[in-house]
Amino acid sequence: MKIKLYLGAICALLILNSCMTTKTSVGMYRETEGSEYTYAKGKQFWLFWGAMPLGRTNVNTPKDGICEIVTRHNFGDVLISGLTGGLVTSYTIKVNAKKKN
Repeated sequence: MKIKLYLGAICALLILNSCMTTKTSVGMYRETEGSEYTYAKGKQFWLFWGAMPLGRTNVNTPKDGICEIVTRHNFGDVLISGLTGGLVTSYTIKVNAKKKN
């Protein structure tokens, strides 16, 4: 009985990861007028539940440096983590910039 409870708790922890999002504004991004567009995308992979990175992902940023970096743990990333039991995890990185009207 206890074994089933422990297995259920472990499965719930692996399956019910949150879809967290982090947004970091660089420069005067929030104050800049214009329409937002995706400048670049990338994925960062980690081993052992996020303890050790697999290389470093270089995502391009605009020359003027005014952008917003969005790091997200979306459904596809949760699927990768769930299928590997957390041994491999990934995060989606997106760089947003604004076009001046």
